[in-house]
Amino acid sequence: MDVQGTVAAGWEPVRDAFLRNFAQRGEHGAAVAVHHDGTKVVDLWAGARDVAGEAPWAEDTAQVVRSATKGVAAVVPLLLHQRGLLDLDAPVAAYWPEFKAAGKDRVTVRQLLAHRAGVPVLDRPLTLAEAVDLETATRAIAAQAPVWEPGTAHGYHAHTFSWLLSGLVHRVTGRTIGHWVAEEITGPLGLDLWIGLPAAEAHRVGRLGPVEEIEPPGSGALKLRPKRSVTEAYQDPHSLTRRAFGVIEPKPDENDPVYRAAELPGSAGVATARALARFYAAALGPVDGAARLLTPESLALARTEESAGADKVLLVGTRFGLGHMLHGPASPLLGPSSFGHPGRGGSLGFADPDAGIGFGYVTNGMRRTVTADPRAQSLVRAVRAALDGA
Repeated sequence: MDVQGTVAAGWEPVRDAFLRNFAQRGEHGAAVAVHHDGTKVVDLWAGARDVAGEAPWAEDTAQVVRSATKGVAAVVPLLLHQRGLLDLDAPVAAYWPEFKAAGKDRVTVRQLLAHRAGVPVLDRPLTLAEAVDLETATRAIAAQAPVWEPGTAHGYHAHTFSWLLSGLVHRVTGRTIGHWVAEEITGPLGLDLWIGLPAAEAHRVGRLGPVEEIEPPGSGALKLRPKRSVTEAYQDPHSLTRRAFGVIEPKPDENDPVYRAAELPGSAGVATARALARFYAAALGPVDGAARLLTPESLALARTEESAGADKVLLVGTRFGLGHMLHGPASPLLGPSSFGHPGRGGSLGFADPDAGIGFGYVTNGMRRTVTADPRAQSLVRAVRAALDGA
């Protein structure tokens, strides 16, 4: 495999792990980038840009990163809070009056972000046209009754997180979340990262597709065979699990230009690995002269646990902060201070304040993993090895 890009001295373990993903884990096309203390130390890409094609992955190839988008979007309410525009402990209805319907009047912004609002499903799934229309989708989620008493438990709001956050941000700022991110984050930082892909950038985006699930013996990868109860939940059309992942029907084609152009901050962001790594590095501190995104106080909020334990949707133990997933058995990151978000099937972005790491991994080969892909995990272990060897 012809790997392109650069690796700083001492960070060769990441390149070795990246190569092994192609040789041993069925990787077809991917990129990985790492910043350490604000400096880019890894920037690699290899393979084909389309999972079913042969055109080479280029330096600027981007991909749909699925729920890794949530990690980027979750910084928006932190920045609004940092600027005095959003009270995390205020009722959502204080900003979005329609949201108080059906028993949600006391749901706080903090609970909404921490997957505790109790609305991971919709009684009637949306069509793609409805899902990408902000007014229609936010009206549907505002009218939805919670399926558990808000604040008493948590469960992954896999798709509804898009409309919950979109509705809140639009009412606080007057802008859609995709425009806010472009104007306040990705534009100033020069990131190839979009929540709502512009038509002018569509030519750079590869196509996603399934890849064979291969795991070499003795690899040290997280064992991902689901429990029978989890498997049955994904198969049961009446389970919260199946309904949470099925709120758009029919299931959208993620290679569809309409889907990629949609401002769905929970699932449809498009990014390069370099952009994800730089974004998380900027959350921690200055990068190439650009000011840090988060104050120390906001950074402390990002890494603080808000939800932990049995997840009513994923049926495994998960940990969430204010929209970010936190390091834990179901979604291992670098260490206890890490916060970020995986994308179902592969991609991953996170920051680790203690180690000074901003990490981004993007792939076009989708596996069935939800929170801990073996390819991403192998790269995280390599980052740890490089830090230990420094």
